[in-house]
Amino acid sequence: MGTHGTVRPARTRRLDRRHEADRHHRRLVRHRPRLSPRPAPYLLRSKSLDRNSYDSGDWFNAIHWSCADGNGFGRGLPPAADNASKWPYGKPLLSRIEVGCPQIEGTSAAYRDLLKIRTTEKAFSLDTAAQVQSALSFPLSGKDETPGVITMELGDLVVVFNATPQAQEQRIAALAGQGYRLHPVQAAGADPVVRSAAYEAESGTFSVPGRTVAVFSRTA
Repeated sequence: MGTHGTVRPARTRRLDRRHEADRHHRRLVRHRPRLSPRPAPYLLRSKSLDRNSYDSGDWFNAIHWSCADGNGFGRGLPPAADNASKWPYGKPLLSRIEVGCPQIEGTSAAYRDLLKIRTTEKAFSLDTAAQVQSALSFPLSGKDETPGVITMELGDLVVVFNATPQAQEQRIAALAGQGYRLHPVQAAGADPVVRSAAYEAESGTFSVPGRTVAVFSRTA
């Protein structure tokens, strides 16, 4: 059902649902708890695609404490000064995508899974710059880097940040033959998409779905 009581075709509704799911995972990648040795807090909210909400006021910046009230998405086109060039793309999304408790609670639960990993793995709480420099590396940076993907080794963990819409495989030859698995928190967590992330030991390849942050832990 559209915003004015019209019935949308089934294909449009399916596209809307896919966009909602993709938007959920893009938000997790973009506003994840900082999976590095230093944390940064972030409170989830929507700004209706406003790319610069500093002067946009509470209409776009308000925090909605009840999921039944939505999260502010679709309150209107964001201010013209920084967003007018994107209005043709934003207007269809803002007018047809509905955000409610299932989307907000699902994102919140997946976010809490990442926070749990962040607060329980000692590798994310290193005390000194020397410790960070010793434990942290980016083995596929440079010529071996996949655009839109960051692969990070941190002690006994491997974290893959996949901001692309497609599933990606990240092969770390130096880890071939070693045991890794999707972190138990994510393997038993709230996000069904990240649960499909996998590791192939023979080649040292980590497979991660699109728009997903996956944490792998060493098994031996």
